[in-house]
Amino acid sequence: MLGSILEAALGYGESLQRVDALPRDGCNDFGFDPFGYSPDFVRQVAPFALFLYRTYFRTEVFGIERVPPGRVLLVGNHSGQIPIDGLIVSAAMLVEPSRPRMLRSMVEKWVPNLPFVSWFLARTGQVVGTPDNCVRLLERGEAILVFPEGSRGISKTFANRYRLEEFGHGFMRLALQTQTPIVPVAVIGAEEQYPSLHNSRTIAHLIGAPAFPLTITPVPLPVRYRLHFGDPMTFSGDADEEERHLDLKIKSVRSALQALIHHGLRGRRHVFW
Repeated sequence: MLGSILEAALGYGESLQRVDALPRDGCNDFGFDPFGYSPDFVRQVAPFALFLYRTYFRTEVFGIERVPPGRVLLVGNHSGQIPIDGLIVSAAMLVEPSRPRMLRSMVEKWVPNLPFVSWFLARTGQVVGTPDNCVRLLERGEAILVFPEGSRGISKTFANRYRLEEFGHGFMRLALQTQTPIVPVAVIGAEEQYPSLHNSRTIAHLIGAPAFPLTITPVPLPVRYRLHFGDPMTFSGDADEEERHLDLKIKSVRSALQALIHHGLRGRRHVFW
């Protein structure tokens, strides 16, 4: 009911038509794919996502036409204490390209332990980030969003905003194994939505989470999000190489993303407008 009110009041009709046009390849007779994704459920929650994307965070998008068709890994900087950044990038892939695409985000392996949250994420197309899940999706030609900083990204304090943490190796192994191009995505704005003063490892340990940032606001601030998509990057090599042999490739992706972040920061006028 509330979703219908938002749809009518805020004029999201055209964007929601694009959500309705999402392909249903791989869905069974009940409307679910093997990972629990439901296009019908996405349509129900889409007005709320669009409210955040268009109205609350007033998102601007640059270079999304650089995302190639077919399988692709979008590699972004992670921040904001809760994964609103993933939602915003996913919404952009739905409403901005010439053809809408469903973006599958890889979530932390501890997320299935959270009641309701794991169910909600599965219904909206998000998948636990195991190598097997990623390979299966990429072989189906899906677009996948990964945050190689992992929990280190969302637990950064405000003083370290927009400074990339070290990247894991998993995303590069996936790109090599499946011959998938990588597109860096700089997310500008999320670092200021929930300014964090401290990461409480004690509380994180008690609730079984990898991090528990302590913020100064109970709700995300209405910052303006800006997404900058970079040029596709392709790599060759053996997916089973030792980590030291992958480091140079990973460093090039990290450097490209950090440069894109700096470009985005230089170009914005203000955090809130």
